[in-house]
Amino acid sequence: MTRTFEELVAEAAEASVDGWDFSWLDGRASEERPSWGYQRLLGERLAAVSAGLDIQTGGGEVLGGVPVLPATMAATESWPPNVARATARLHPRGVVVVADPDEPPLPFGDAAFDLVSSRHPATVWWTEIARVLRPGGTYLAQHVGPASVWELVEWFLGPQPEAALHRHPDDETSAARAAGLDVVDVRAERLRMEFHDVGAVVWFLRKVIWIVPGFTVEGQLPRLRDLDARIRAEGPFVAHSPRSQIVGREPPEGGPCRERRAPGR
Repeated sequence: MTRTFEELVAEAAEASVDGWDFSWLDGRASEERPSWGYQRLLGERLAAVSAGLDIQTGGGEVLGGVPVLPATMAATESWPPNVARATARLHPRGVVVVADPDEPPLPFGDAAFDLVSSRHPATVWWTEIARVLRPGGTYLAQHVGPASVWELVEWFLGPQPEAALHRHPDDETSAARAAGLDVVDVRAERLRMEFHDVGAVVWFLRKVIWIVPGFTVEGQLPRLRDLDARIRAEGPFVAHSPRSQIVGREPPEGGPCRERRAPGR
């Protein structure tokens, strides 16, 4: 039996959006995954170092799936519900989870880690990443690229041409180099997303709150009705999610890039 617009929206508006688990969308929305396999790469890197830091770890979902962790492993997170989830998930494995406001400075000393990682950080403080890396250490990350889910953004907010340029891999590469890192690998892919019903869109926008800032069902009710009608008539609403993999390296002690960054900053 086909569910009504009201039923789909009411269910999505009441469902929990705690943590960083997207399983509620199973069968209702889909997203392609990058070809490089970030979690596998992270596991390979962490198995080969003695000290690691995962920035903006969310609920610890990605880090918690890594088979082998180094003897010293820390993670930061700013959102209190996620701090609690990450602590419960990662403490049994010896990971220290630190509540951090996601503003400089990182709560660690200089040259503390062999590997700094992050999956989909909301902000990237390049000078702090470089500061806490040991000489020869590595930054491994998967970033959200420019114009992520832009078809959905513009459905609700209209054209946003300037904002679509934010987080371009070329700009992030330049910022990393300016902080003193050698950028050794950058890859980018544009991945297909499909939303199969309007409830999936409502739940997604409630969870990923920066996609359509200030989103509420009441405030966007006419556009939601239009979207529901479009999906029923034409099939899944298609959007795209750019992703980039960035690998940066802190130069060895005395390397040419290190002197460009002020000590301790």
